[in-house]
Amino acid sequence: MKKVSIIVPCYNEQEAIPYFYDEIVKIADNMKNNAVFELIFVNDGSKDETLKVLREYSKKDERANYISFSRNFGKEAAMLAGLKEASGDYIAIMDADLQDPPSLLPQMFDLLESGEYDCIGTRRVTRKGEPKIRSFFARLFYKIMNKISDTELVDGARDFRLMTRQMVDAILEMSEYNRFSKGIFGFVGFNIKWLEYENIERVAGQTKWSFRKLFLYALDGFTAFSTMPLIISTILGFVFCFISVILLVVSLINTFIFTNIPLLYITCLIFFVSGIQLVCIGIVGQYLAKAYLEVKHRPVYIVKERNEKVKTSL
Repeated sequence: MKKVSIIVPCYNEQEAIPYFYDEIVKIADNMKNNAVFELIFVNDGSKDETLKVLREYSKKDERANYISFSRNFGKEAAMLAGLKEASGDYIAIMDADLQDPPSLLPQMFDLLESGEYDCIGTRRVTRKGEPKIRSFFARLFYKIMNKISDTELVDGARDFRLMTRQMVDAILEMSEYNRFSKGIFGFVGFNIKWLEYENIERVAGQTKWSFRKLFLYALDGFTAFSTMPLIISTILGFVFCFISVILLVVSLINTFIFTNIPLLYITCLIFFVSGIQLVCIGIVGQYLAKAYLEVKHRPVYIVKERNEKVKTSL
């Protein structure tokens, strides 16, 4: 009988956790003849009563485990912590808000059991209920990322996936501090089967992903799995050097023949070129910042509390 570990990152999810727990327990009971389950809730420095709720479930259900961070380290850190703690033959990552439907788990389990796949991933085929501007930029991100990176990212792919122990071990070998899991999942390869479903809105609570956080997350993806921004910066440098030579010739001709210099035109040009330079410097700075954080070798997360059933080695 296979053991299935369910990793659930939680940040201010006190309202959603009871709904999630009820649903996942139903699935676990229905699959009890084929698999045993362990639940690993990762409290990512929640400011509400999430930790209190997790303590209660841990006491009444031996399958429910939790670890709690000393502060908010982000979902990437929470997923990494869960993967390190998981002891199952198959490991799944799921959100507590039920946007990742637990009802897909039996099908995902059966597909892995066939031996044909190493990972069963899920992707949304619609973004119903999501703001249109957010959906537009999300699709744009996937298009750009797949153009500039060798690591394929599937549009609409969720973190919700069921993986074999072998694939999880490969993911854990990638120990970088700056983590972009969607890229890491694609980078390690293995055979992936995608299950499609329509978007499901949160069962309770509010999303923690603001537009600003999503934008910064996208920047992490660009810099983590592509050096194309640096190449673009170099190309822009050559292009503007060429343009500047042409404009210098035009300005000299204009000065000697028409004896006047279009001051506003030159001023706008200076501001434009200066802006391009600052953007390029910023791109280089992003890569330097990532390298700076890597060489400091700080822990990705710090555990403040755990229940006794969770293994102690990190």
